[in-house]
Amino acid sequence: MRLDRDGLALALHVQEGEGPIVFFQHGLCGDAAQPAAVFPEGARLAVLDCRGHGESPAGAVGNVSIATFADDVLAAMATFSDGPVIVGGISMGAAIAMRIACLAPQRVAGLVIARPAWTTHPAPSNMTPNLEVGLMLQQPASADEVNGFLASATGQMLAAEAPDNLASLTGFFHRQPRAVTSELLTRISRDGPGVMEAQLSSLSVPTLVIGHGEDVVHPIAHARHLANLIPSARLVEIPPKTRGREAYEAGFRDALSRFIQETHHA
Repeated sequence: MRLDRDGLALALHVQEGEGPIVFFQHGLCGDAAQPAAVFPEGARLAVLDCRGHGESPAGAVGNVSIATFADDVLAAMATFSDGPVIVGGISMGAAIAMRIACLAPQRVAGLVIARPAWTTHPAPSNMTPNLEVGLMLQQPASADEVNGFLASATGQMLAAEAPDNLASLTGFFHRQPRAVTSELLTRISRDGPGVMEAQLSSLSVPTLVIGHGEDVVHPIAHARHLANLIPSARLVEIPPKTRGREAYEAGFRDALSRFIQETHHA
């Protein structure tokens, strides 16, 4: 499906079948395959490829922001229902979902904040590795740029503490178009969800927060802070990717399945 926004045909992926529609957004420089890998049976996954991601064109880079992405998702939600639906996302997708829940709570039946990279502050320090890669991508491509990043202080720190983060970041050097990837990484790393703690603490919708350790870009401290801040939130800690993708995906899928079932039947 395509959603027309500002003259751009954004890609909207919606699973067929039975069950409630759940809008669940991908992370920075990801696409619809990321949430699909952890989504359970019994519900219909809807993912909008954000501008410059997946099958969606970037358009004017000045419009690249979490706020714009959230507005696009709200427009996609309106094509299916005027009533509330479960909204969530991973990393940047979690920031998008938080913004929607705070600014349009009447549209949200449940909120899922998975591996949050933001709380309420813009340009958090944990996004610095993404920013560094984005700035490197502003330069002409070179044969040794990946090795240069691996040898940097950030690269060595990630190799020791969060090798999964490092694998994602080195992959960005090969993502095309290079200029769009650079803009996404630099602009979104300096951005934030644009909400305040008072807004989050006033949310009354059922909320699931998912996090895990061994992750520098998505610190477990962020997940714990948000779970403590939102009155109705429940935190589920799942196995980190570094312990095996199968265990990570199974833990994620189980937590999400339970939440969707409980929220849908409440």
